[in-house]
Amino acid sequence: MNTAATAAMPGHDPHDDRALIACPECDLLQHEHPLPPGGALRCCRCRAVLYRRRAHGFDRALACALAACVLWVISNAFPIVGLSVNGDLVETTLIGAVRVLYRDGMWPLAGLIFVTTILMPAVHAFGTVWLLLPLRVHRRPYRADAVFRLLCIAREWGMTEVLMLGLLVAVVKLAHIASVVTGPALWSLAALMLLLVATASSFDERAMWSGIGDASLALPEGVPLKGRTASASGICVCHDCGLSTRGVLHHAHRCCPRCGARLHLRKPASLSRTWAYLIAAAVLYIPANMLPVMNTSSLFGAQKDTIMSGVVYLWTSGSWPLAIIVFIASIAVPMLKILAIGYLAASVNLRMTQYTAQRARIYRIVELVGRWSMLDIYVIAVLVALVQFSAMATIEAGPASIAFGAVVVLTMLAAMSFDPRLIWDTSDARREQDARHHEEHAT
Repeated sequence: MNTAATAAMPGHDPHDDRALIACPECDLLQHEHPLPPGGALRCCRCRAVLYRRRAHGFDRALACALAACVLWVISNAFPIVGLSVNGDLVETTLIGAVRVLYRDGMWPLAGLIFVTTILMPAVHAFGTVWLLLPLRVHRRPYRADAVFRLLCIAREWGMTEVLMLGLLVAVVKLAHIASVVTGPALWSLAALMLLLVATASSFDERAMWSGIGDASLALPEGVPLKGRTASASGICVCHDCGLSTRGVLHHAHRCCPRCGARLHLRKPASLSRTWAYLIAAAVLYIPANMLPVMNTSSLFGAQKDTIMSGVVYLWTSGSWPLAIIVFIASIAVPMLKILAIGYLAASVNLRMTQYTAQRARIYRIVELVGRWSMLDIYVIAVLVALVQFSAMATIEAGPASIAFGAVVVLTMLAAMSFDPRLIWDTSDARREQDARHHEEHAT
């Protein structure tokens, strides 16, 4: 059930017992409303989700996280998939694929795969248990603030679901080379993916902070407002835990009193950092698609494959659904993401006041689909780790793989650096200016 919040206006009634909350995407101050279990409160202006009330408290999230911890160990201890050729069986684990890439000199790619498929899922699962297990026995988690900030990072950079799709594409390609043997880690990874999604969807941050003893999720009653937005009233919203605070920016350290994250009314140097990441991604997008992403050596000679030639191979071999998925994830999505972020940044630079709601939706879509571009990187990692048959056939990662991995990371950093509240600032400033002109004209 979705409920829209009510906008709070200047001259906020001090006797109004409804708490105030600031939207993290458009900065509008709004009144909270009671929610039923499973309900979501949405911003009345940009429709962003302000918070969700989970139906089962800590129990479901803790159970899923504990199971995810067990499956994470299995997924990294056993082989994912194997390749059998003439009685020889070559198997690989996730860490084995990372080791092969590192040995071949592709250490940036090895580090990226290690972080996104091994480290961040572990932080997500074990961090959730670290926070919720003590609360389940009515104890306060040690350093809950630091662990919570790590958990926020893990949610952004953990890509188990993309890895599973990459494994599916790799299995289809390997099936044309030799007999594919699925390992126990393949099935545990699929279950791990589902459990991490269930953990994230069941995790109630508000209930967690309430259990810790930091239940102040909104501004105190009777706070005088100077404007419709949080920044106009000197109110700062924490990007990690969502706490709205006032007066913290006058302190020397400017940290959230609850989770310890750095506070600012707007992301510092948001547009300049967004443009820097975006231009670098646009430059690297060209070699990522022009240079070979894989080098194959066999008894029949050497072959260099680009991302597009891999799409063509899947299409001609009859796997056209996977060909479409790879084309969208590896070619269309990075290009469209660069164009979309460029449009958002340019619209703020040009102080556009039209289509604010549409631009806010574009920003949310960009954040949602960006990680799926990692698909081809995971396919390359599996193929490189498995196709190592000495004189018969070997596959090595090409220079385009590093460029493409950099494009994915840079576009994600560009989206994270962009402050969506800047989309609404120009409209708010224009509205206030028109209101002042109207008052002056009336006088």
